[in-house]
Amino acid sequence: MDRIKPNFVLFDLDGTLIDSVPDLSFCVDEMMKQVGMPFCGQALVRNWVGNGVRRLVERALVGSDECMPAQELMDRAYPIFLDLYKHNNSLRSCIYDGVVEGLNWMLTQDYRIACVTNKPQIFAIQLLQDKGLYDFFEFVICGDTYAEKKPHPMPLLNAAKRMNLTPQSGLMIGDSRSDVKAARSAGLHIFCMTYGYNHGEDIRDYKPDVTLDSFMELVNYIEAKIS
Repeated sequence: MDRIKPNFVLFDLDGTLIDSVPDLSFCVDEMMKQVGMPFCGQALVRNWVGNGVRRLVERALVGSDECMPAQELMDRAYPIFLDLYKHNNSLRSCIYDGVVEGLNWMLTQDYRIACVTNKPQIFAIQLLQDKGLYDFFEFVICGDTYAEKKPHPMPLLNAAKRMNLTPQSGLMIGDSRSDVKAARSAGLHIFCMTYGYNHGEDIRDYKPDVTLDSFMELVNYIEAKIS
């Protein structure tokens, strides 16, 4: 693919900027302990991340992506998870290699960038601030900012609207099929990281425009605006 020069770039959070599974897995397993159920472990949690924390808890309680837990169990477990995650949001999570350098490059090239995540605002903002990434972004759209979240295109369309730019002039950088579907529906280009969370599937199967192993590769596909 030839280099592109988007008017704006939107970044996913979990699995794209930050590996948050260590904290999420800790909270899931502690929740499971408190409701008298067996631990899940990081490997399973890594396959369940990507559609918000509520869906993560639902998957953990049934050990699957295919069915839903009883409402009574969900009502008991979900508040436990939320309380745990409030205190364990960024203790074990880490920024992926190359992310800070890639974001710095985008800013030095005068690209307008924002973060669009399915993570609830109470957790997303705290995580970005704790890891020193919050100030890179013009704004952050979270999973509870609008009535719909990814894979629905609404968050991406509203991001373009907030910038007074057309969606077709933008680029989404994510890691999952939800990011691909949202970007395609909204009309944005879509690049995906190979290392992220995609429910155990190879992100290449969803045919993003480009797959990247590192943020350091962005310069190979995005034009420099300033020489």
